[in-house]
Amino acid sequence: MDDWIDYYDSTHTIYVSKLHRDLHFQIIARDIIGYIASPDATVLDYACGEALSASQVASACGQLILAEPAPGVRGRLIARFAPNTKIRVRSLDDVRKMQDQSIDLVVMNSVAQYMTSEELDAALVTIRRILKPSGKLVLGDILQPHVGMARDVAALLSFGLRHGFLKDALIGLISTALSDYRHLRSRIGLQRYSEDEITAKLKAAGFASQRASTNIGHNRWRMTFIARPPLALSITSS
Repeated sequence: MDDWIDYYDSTHTIYVSKLHRDLHFQIIARDIIGYIASPDATVLDYACGEALSASQVASACGQLILAEPAPGVRGRLIARFAPNTKIRVRSLDDVRKMQDQSIDLVVMNSVAQYMTSEELDAALVTIRRILKPSGKLVLGDILQPHVGMARDVAALLSFGLRHGFLKDALIGLISTALSDYRHLRSRIGLQRYSEDEITAKLKAAGFASQRASTNIGHNRWRMTFIARPPLALSITSS
């Protein structure tokens, strides 16, 4: 994951325009809010990135913890949200030291593809420990083995067409093809999982899970899973 952390800590071109970037974070914030069960909930956004719309999420819960591994991004988060007393910024090392059963909702969105399988397993074990018995994990934007880059391109172009930045999306795709992102993606690759593989990983970490009907964000070709301690899942279903 270190190479990807360095990439996102640099001046990258993953967003094709300011409008694309802003809409991306607004839609993710909207989707995260949909998973918050109580206005008093403590929510952890695991490897949150720039989290530009975090204030919206914080307004829907009791406390929002933004955990970010990239030190430069983390510094910007601290500066950006310092006035908001409901938001705290932490490192992933801080997450590993959090109190048992202290979090109501953990969101890990568009992160698993950048982690090794072992790193994901370790993160899931930590999350299981810090979740309350009634809590849940939302694991979003999982890449599927049979869905290639062409679907990501189609999803971006469709997103751009709907929201008025199609030209920027076309130019951005060319820039991305020549960028460090493309080189990293070719050299290191992105982790992809089938539904059964993610379900098995979550089960090994102590979760019962189910696939959500829609993915977090705009890319419908990727998957989101809702995971809970087994007792919480059985109570919710009954």
